[in-house]
Amino acid sequence: MIEYERQNETGQAAQTALFTLTPPQSEPVPFLVNSPHSGEMFPAPFLERSQLSLAQLRRASDLYVERLIASAPRHGARLMAAHLPRSYIDLNREPFELDPRLIDGVLPPEANSRSLRVAGGLGTVPRVIGDQVEIYAGKLGLDEVLLRIEQHYLPYHRRLYQELAGLHAAFGQVVLIDCHSMPSQTGRGSLRQPDLVLGDRFGRSCAPELMAEIEDAARAQGLSVAKNQPYAGGYITEYYGHPQARWHAVQIEINRALYMDERLLTPHAGFFACAEALEAIFLRVFAVEPFAQRNSDLHFYQKAAE
Repeated sequence: MIEYERQNETGQAAQTALFTLTPPQSEPVPFLVNSPHSGEMFPAPFLERSQLSLAQLRRASDLYVERLIASAPRHGARLMAAHLPRSYIDLNREPFELDPRLIDGVLPPEANSRSLRVAGGLGTVPRVIGDQVEIYAGKLGLDEVLLRIEQHYLPYHRRLYQELAGLHAAFGQVVLIDCHSMPSQTGRGSLRQPDLVLGDRFGRSCAPELMAEIEDAARAQGLSVAKNQPYAGGYITEYYGHPQARWHAVQIEINRALYMDERLLTPHAGFFACAEALEAIFLRVFAVEPFAQRNSDLHFYQKAAE
């Protein structure tokens, strides 16, 4: 399941065992929209190994986000969406955030076993979901964990980096919009979350004028917005966001109550309105100067991404 990719000659989406990559369907812009947590391809051995039901595991995913943001290619952006669920392998972590409470064996020297995410059981291979619900009845072997990273995590990030680097080479800049969903309630006093939370690592991953434009575009759609609280952006935002080098990254958390029934895990009547609001945000942000550079030379753009 590493990277046996199919892509026809008409520019349609590339399919692999790990992700779908949809190219721009109009004049390209230097934006890539990413959904690393919405995958629902649960490997059979994982389901057999887990002590949780499929419904419980699905609750840990950012369900339907890849569908909410499916409009991005129509306006010139690339769209990348993971297939595997975050409960199996979490692409928004460092490569080796390894949990000694989950893994049976001596951790490799490059392992980060002391991060706050690992402390919460949410490493690269998670130990828990939700409110500290254990995924497995026992430990996993180190070889199994490293194999997941080698076969699933590293190829995804390798391709994501190649796409971003190609955009940067073609346009002199690149913007990554990393999309996630969040529960509607905080769990602390049952307070309602805002409609969107924008994360830029407290100003470190994105130019402030671009962040401000995204916020203004969201508010223009009638959405309530918070910045960096309670989500400032995860590993993807931090790792790929270097505004001084014109690599910008923003994380967007979407309130699930906007588009789905959180108990039944199904889209509700608000789904299309939410998708339309996100499309309006993309349309406005993709046109913001100086980030609105376009390159109608698709051949040059595609060669730069190789």
